[in-house]
Amino acid sequence: MEDITVEELKERLDKNEIFPFIDVREEWEYEEDNLGALNIPLSTLPHQLSEIEKHKGEEIIVHCRSGARSGNAKKFLETKGYYKVRNVLGGIIAYRNLEE
Repeated sequence: MEDITVEELKERLDKNEIFPFIDVREEWEYEEDNLGALNIPLSTLPHQLSEIEKHKGEEIIVHCRSGARSGNAKKFLETKGYYKVRNVLGGIIAYRNLEE
């Protein structure tokens, strides 16, 4: 599925849309700054799939610091049958730059 821009993500968050939203950064990164997504670090994602299983047929948005780890998370989830995964291009860095 096509990735998502930070502009589109911000618009959806500003509208208080409800959607499966996962932050794949490490816990310490999440604690420093987050967008309110569910924190499942990329390294533990294979062991925590049960937490998102109910969203398998839904659009899932994943993000990280710059978009690299979440890109890997998207690829991994696609191998597990999650076909509506969208990576946030530029990650939280691009999102925070948008706000400035």
